[in-house]
Amino acid sequence: MSTVPISAYLTLALVLFCIGLYGALTKRNTVIVLISIELMLNAGNINLVAFSKFGMMPSIDGQVFALFAIAVAAAEVAVGLAILIAIYRNRKTVNVDEFDALKH
Repeated sequence: MSTVPISAYLTLALVLFCIGLYGALTKRNTVIVLISIELMLNAGNINLVAFSKFGMMPSIDGQVFALFAIAVAAAEVAVGLAILIAIYRNRKTVNVDEFDALKH
């Protein structure tokens, strides 16, 4: 039975993080930006699990941290969507460029 090397996990995490970073920096829609941030968090979770499995002393610590990160990400999405809905009710748009009025 063959095992997947750690380089495959790290490459997957790198690709997911780069896609998320591209989406967060270039897209104007707030929902897409939130999804891109979630992709970057999931790339970090893949790294945590991979290093927990292939580290110098394999243990469950990385997987526990990944579960905590998933719980924090779920709370972040709930708060982010609540803020987005409140802004949409007032501004009638979800474009990031239109949110500059919040600074004043």
